[in-house]
Amino acid sequence: MASMRGCKGSFSVTAYAGDAKTLLAFNLDKAGANNLGGFTIKCSPDDQPTYYLYNELQFPVPANHTQDPNEPPNSSINAPIQKFRWIHVPGSVHQGLKPFFGKYTYTVTPRYFGANKSLLPLNPSLSVSVDIDVVPFVKGNLRLGFTRGFTQSQAFVHHFGKNALIRPKTDELLFNTSQQSGTNAQGHSFTFVDEYEWLGYTARECIFDLLNEVIQNTSLHLDMFAYDLNEPDLMNIVLEIAKQGRVRIILDNALLHHNAQGTKAEDQFENEFRKVMNGSAAILRGKFGRYAHNKVLIVSNAQGPFKVLTGSTNFSVTGIYVNSNHVLVFDTDEIAKAYSKAFDESWDDNLSVIDFRNSTLATGKFTSSGASIPPITITFSPHSATDRAKVLDGVVKRISAEGTKTRGSVLFAVMEIDNGTSPVYQILNDIHQNTSIFSFGISDGPKGIYLYKRGTKNGLLVSGKPAATVLPPPFDQVPGVGLGHQVHHKFVVCGFNQPDAVVYCGSSNLAVGGEEKNGDNLLEIRDIDVATVFTIEALSLIDHFNFLDKCATGGKGSSSQQVSANLKGTPASPKLAAVSAGWFLFTNDKWTEPYFNCNDLKFADRILFG
Repeated sequence: MASMRGCKGSFSVTAYAGDAKTLLAFNLDKAGANNLGGFTIKCSPDDQPTYYLYNELQFPVPANHTQDPNEPPNSSINAPIQKFRWIHVPGSVHQGLKPFFGKYTYTVTPRYFGANKSLLPLNPSLSVSVDIDVVPFVKGNLRLGFTRGFTQSQAFVHHFGKNALIRPKTDELLFNTSQQSGTNAQGHSFTFVDEYEWLGYTARECIFDLLNEVIQNTSLHLDMFAYDLNEPDLMNIVLEIAKQGRVRIILDNALLHHNAQGTKAEDQFENEFRKVMNGSAAILRGKFGRYAHNKVLIVSNAQGPFKVLTGSTNFSVTGIYVNSNHVLVFDTDEIAKAYSKAFDESWDDNLSVIDFRNSTLATGKFTSSGASIPPITITFSPHSATDRAKVLDGVVKRISAEGTKTRGSVLFAVMEIDNGTSPVYQILNDIHQNTSIFSFGISDGPKGIYLYKRGTKNGLLVSGKPAATVLPPPFDQVPGVGLGHQVHHKFVVCGFNQPDAVVYCGSSNLAVGGEEKNGDNLLEIRDIDVATVFTIEALSLIDHFNFLDKCATGGKGSSSQQVSANLKGTPASPKLAAVSAGWFLFTNDKWTEPYFNCNDLKFADRILFG
């Protein structure tokens, strides 16, 4: 179930199911946009208290407009959403750190201004309601999970504070995550586990559900590919399985993870592992040509491999709790056996690049024939130059095909695309110029940053690492990610909401060097529901960082020619800055104009999603 839709007259609401989140898209005709003040969104979780979604913005003088005194000025009943789509993630504002999952009813009401530019009372006769399940994504024997990955957000600051620690200041490897890690502005204390459950979101659940399944059933065996490895609770589980002789690990030993002094987290873990391992437990350190870059857990029973977890998420504090990442869990023998073969090939060849390149795993591709999961093709690297070209050129060809459609679309989140050595990087860096394709992209390392510019149809290419953001009121300041990564995803979605929708994802960086020198896996999933889930992830990141990039005061974000001119030279006073930047809601319908201008990206946005 990719979406549910409700209509009343020309007004429609479409709810798209994501991974424990919902994309709400609205549409109406041009006449319906006259004097439109925005949309009020009421959220009714099944058998839970009803609430209105909040808008960070409000009117300059709320008292000049109809207000519900029982709601804050930024509640969407008092401050309507002046956008034609909105992503709701439970637990961001309401319901605390552990929100309800189940059926939600969203009631959306268009709001209008009167003759004096004052917001009129809510008219229930205009409302449209849609019901949709807001749950972690599962389709057949495929389960998806995403990290929340939004330390640079209002929600994180409101829950945990701008200076919240992500790990203790000590270098202890296996620290106690139940210890208090901080206190927020409201005086509420929290532990590292509290943070980790919120930040790791459904990806963390997928990882720990699988590991706990293994530790609770002594008949199961675990094979593990790891690149970064320093999440303490995860390591403790793996060490316990090692004591029982039921795990093999291939762990990267590139310079990032190994030194002669043995001080790297991965070196320390290896020492702990060797102290406790019994029976068939074993560990292999290596790196192929450059990295052992897979992030994979394979579970086997007496009959063989039957479940596998893969994706972009490193088994580390940063990977699960800071980076934006994804995991996929296949509960099917067919897929698990393919990954098990890749593990055995890597193990038996002692991570030899030449041997793996010549194996049938690297020279061919695995295609699923099962009915319990969406159609999928998987390639394993390192590849030869010839096989690498086939893989990357195939991705480029599929991206290019969107240009032949009436409503072609490409949305992506790829860690770095400024290398210049990949044909995929080239097309992703340039696609914003192709106005025949709706394109939204984010990368920590794009060649240039292209933010939304009113009156143009060019796509967006934003950075997940804005430099020195200074947010005007009413926004709180947010932490940066330092030298680390925000966007660690490596996914591309083509053909949103189309029968031929496809997602490329996994651990592959889609780069020439990586495909030839890293141990990696790249998945091609042809399914409209899976594509919708990844699309919503892309939209949430790109909308968020399009805003943060506009507020960047240094680095690529501020030097880009596409940064809004009205942000340059804003006054130093916070109050004056807010007025100058215009961080208030419109008191007329001017905000709707781009959505009905066929030469504006927001017009294409409204048509594609609404």
